[in-house]
Amino acid sequence: MKFHWAFFLIFLYMSTKSKSINIKTDINQDERLKKVSKLKLLLNRPELGALGGAILVFIFFGIVAGDTGMFSAYGMLNFLDVSANLGIIAIAAAMLMIGGEFDLSIGSMIGFAGICIAIPAIYWGWPLWMSIVFAFSMAVLVGYFNGILVVKTGLPSFIVTLAMLFILRGATLALTRLITGRTQVPGLRVLIENDPIAWIFATDTFKWLFTWLGSMKLIDLRTDGTPLATGIPPSVIWFIFLAIITTWILMKTRYGNWIFASGGDKNGANNVGVPVGRVKISLFIGTAVAATIFATIQVLDAGSADTMRGTLKELEAIAAAVVGGCLLTGGYGSAIGAAFGAIIFGTVSMGIFYTDVDTDWFKVFLGAMMLIAVIFNNYIRRKVTESK
Repeated sequence: MKFHWAFFLIFLYMSTKSKSINIKTDINQDERLKKVSKLKLLLNRPELGALGGAILVFIFFGIVAGDTGMFSAYGMLNFLDVSANLGIIAIAAAMLMIGGEFDLSIGSMIGFAGICIAIPAIYWGWPLWMSIVFAFSMAVLVGYFNGILVVKTGLPSFIVTLAMLFILRGATLALTRLITGRTQVPGLRVLIENDPIAWIFATDTFKWLFTWLGSMKLIDLRTDGTPLATGIPPSVIWFIFLAIITTWILMKTRYGNWIFASGGDKNGANNVGVPVGRVKISLFIGTAVAATIFATIQVLDAGSADTMRGTLKELEAIAAAVVGGCLLTGGYGSAIGAAFGAIIFGTVSMGIFYTDVDTDWFKVFLGAMMLIAVIFNNYIRRKVTESK
């Protein structure tokens, strides 16, 4: 009897020891618990390529266009304004692409939203703020319609929004000609003053700073002594705000996790309770609203609306998002990467202007950057897939 008890105690000790060894081995082999170097974590960031590209572009134009005024206060505000306008829609396009969908109607939405502001304000006598609210309301409806069609029918978003591209552009042109007899609606600038909303989209900020810099002769002045650069354009403020808020959403909120899950594995996300349909619809609304922000800034800056505004902007927005690290397959990317992508395109666009190069070459650069980004992103996707 004593022998049996001794044998049992020895067996129990050995089995416990064996389990302990197995647990330690499993822990050592579990990839999730392995220490990953900071360099590897950095290389896995989707915006790394766009950040590197932006640095190279700045260095290049700093060398070839450094004495042209491109990097003066006025010149920098010019290319930041161009970058910011593109960045507003590129960030929204990136969010949607991370969610696994595309919106090809962004450009047409820009033209449509501009007309939704201009016609009621000029021809129907609406207050400007009411026209702006009307335009954003129409954006929400268009975005919801795109989203609900994609979610309920299962049709590819590429097809649905391509159809909406033609519908919006055709409706914009037809309705504007029917109501006004022309394709442009001028006269909006005089309505901006004293409007309770318009200043958000039409007023330069930090004017006092530029006035002070001018008085200290730290920036270029006009012949009358006023600074050439008068303030930060509203597009830049909107761009920075959207980049910050969308990056916070993606990195710090449950909704951000839902976006990644919806784009990465729709069925798996549905199975764990993610409201994939609602997420995708909200992202389509986001792209339409971003297009309307773009349109409102442009319309109030130019003082007029044009039916052809926004043409091909959807492709530039998608290109900036792809350069910024978004995968075409969804589930991977960043808003800040799309912002860097927009900065690259804006800087190159204005850099070509300042160096007197034929602006047609910008399209060549746009296509080349798109191709390089897709190749790079495919490489990153393979690495990400292999590491899982």
